[in-house]
Amino acid sequence: MASPPRVKLIAWLLMCLLPAPALARGGSTEVDAEVVLAVDISYSMDTEEQRLQRNGYVEALRSEQFLSALKSGPTGRVAIAYMQWAAEYDQETLIGWTLVDSPASASALADKLATAPYRRAQRTSISGAIDGAAKLFEGNGFDSARQVIDVSGDGPNNSGRPANEARDEALASGITINGLPLVGIRPYISPADIKELDLYYEDCVIGGFDAFMVPIRDLRSFVDATRTKLVREIASLPQPPERPLVTRIATRTPRISCLIGEILWRNRWGN
Repeated sequence: MASPPRVKLIAWLLMCLLPAPALARGGSTEVDAEVVLAVDISYSMDTEEQRLQRNGYVEALRSEQFLSALKSGPTGRVAIAYMQWAAEYDQETLIGWTLVDSPASASALADKLATAPYRRAQRTSISGAIDGAAKLFEGNGFDSARQVIDVSGDGPNNSGRPANEARDEALASGITINGLPLVGIRPYISPADIKELDLYYEDCVIGGFDAFMVPIRDLRSFVDATRTKLVREIASLPQPPERPLVTRIATRTPRISCLIGEILWRNRWGN
């Protein structure tokens, strides 16, 4: 019969053989990317758009393209959080940071997201979404070369500080902001809507290393566009050390005012 010290030694050796996430300095789990999915739940997003938006992420997480992109990274792991946003101080982390490192964990996250409750709220604060998402990276227990905020919405900023101010502050800390604007998918334009939302997102919202956006122009495009965007975010390579920390998408004068949403809101409601 093995002596207690020997039993402890055998148990320790067995534990060493078990797979475990690599730990970066500071005890954080090393991943290829940390991604906040920041989705618009303002009243301009009707129930059908909300359902399609959510389903796009659910199907993307279950897709073979996503799983292949996941395995292509150096660690084969990413961390994902899902945040809902509306007005300046209305950001809700619907699903906290989750390690995705296998088909099983991706499917579990998709299942959790599919059964999460829906809600709608007033106003549209892209700046609040960016600021709220940026805070989620602080002390989240993960470490990576890429921190990404994935903003999806159907209108310009009309609450809180200007969207480009929040963007620039996030970019200065090394965060990349990508966009999924819903461009003209409704048959009407409200007083707070703009037809050129894709230009607005490009010039006033997205930015950082390898930043991009994927406009959604019809209801049938939700799943394909969301999957394309998430796969590209996961499959992107870390920023080379010789590249500058911040790469601005719009180096020219914006083609549309970054205050257009605030102007439209004041013209219609006066505050």
